[in-house]
Amino acid sequence: MKVKKFVAPSMPEAMKMIRAELGNDAVILNSKVVHKGGFFGLFAKKNIEVIAAVDRPPSPTTEKRKKQPNTTFLGERPNKLEQKGAADKDLLHEISELKSMLKQLSTNVTVNFEQYPGPLHEINVLLTEQELSNELRQKVMAELLEKWYLHGAGAPAEHTFNWTREILLKQLEGIPFGGISFQKKFINVVGPTGVGKTTTLAKIAAECVIKHRKKVAFITTDTYRIAAIDQLRTYAKILDVPLEVCYNINDFRLAKAKFSAYDIVLIDTAGRNFRNAQYVQDLKDVIDFNDEVETFLVLALTAKLSDMKEIYEQFALIHVDKLIFTKIDETSHYGAMVNLIADCKIGVAYVTNGQNVPDDIVEASPETVINILLGVDRT
Repeated sequence: MKVKKFVAPSMPEAMKMIRAELGNDAVILNSKVVHKGGFFGLFAKKNIEVIAAVDRPPSPTTEKRKKQPNTTFLGERPNKLEQKGAADKDLLHEISELKSMLKQLSTNVTVNFEQYPGPLHEINVLLTEQELSNELRQKVMAELLEKWYLHGAGAPAEHTFNWTREILLKQLEGIPFGGISFQKKFINVVGPTGVGKTTTLAKIAAECVIKHRKKVAFITTDTYRIAAIDQLRTYAKILDVPLEVCYNINDFRLAKAKFSAYDIVLIDTAGRNFRNAQYVQDLKDVIDFNDEVETFLVLALTAKLSDMKEIYEQFALIHVDKLIFTKIDETSHYGAMVNLIADCKIGVAYVTNGQNVPDDIVEASPETVINILLGVDRT
């Protein structure tokens, strides 16, 4: 067995070093956080020290040497050339093993070599299955590993789960969350087709009317989708709020003037392919975006992260204040939500988990998002 100690800035980097030197069959015997360098104990750098081992089959040269009897008489010394030849053979054997290992790595790059002690392994599996980005997951696991050793290895699974939650919440610090602040009169809801904008708008309206006792009105610019106006008109009748349909910027300004005495005016927009920047530009031709308007971008969690990022970037033309995530009940993977928040530094106003109006909507907070990710609250 070959045993070796590795020191690296993080566990993933230590894993790479182990894999490169000892191969995929290596086993971690021990790991701990160490601090190196610094000045009088200050400014020391945090590292991960890992002791790993691998069972290596004895080389043919070694086996042959074991079988041969020791015929060296007292006072005799082995021939130096023979020693050099044996050493060269061992070196060639090591090189051959290394080549074989590299070939295996090149053909199987998806091997998961990350190994963590006890409950930490379960957390790593959970974050991986939830499709949290590798960068964010590795950051979380490095901090979690440090807490694990600083507080004593062998902490119960409940402690490691709470530590994970705290570390993830720290990643969302400074990002604004929460629903309508009632600081702005006009709430504009935008997003691609099929994400549930109109239904979400009706839920928000119901909350404003029933819970906050606000005087609410609807404006819709969705003149593209068949029966879109009828759908919103139905919600307007149920909630007993007025509705104005706008086809251009002049209609929109007239509607704004008409609803000047209302507390909140909710604006529904057409669902289009907003990966095309022209459609975003079209919104500016119909809606007067100014300091009175707060814009929420609606995204479905059933979409791919890359698509959601592209849509968000397109809406930079009009500025997005917060996100609304819908269809959390139609997926079992929530890492994309956290990835988008952390990457774009944008908060969430609401999450929705069904079609029922006025139910199935929750005002978002960092705790809400992380609990959904970790499976604490997905109802």
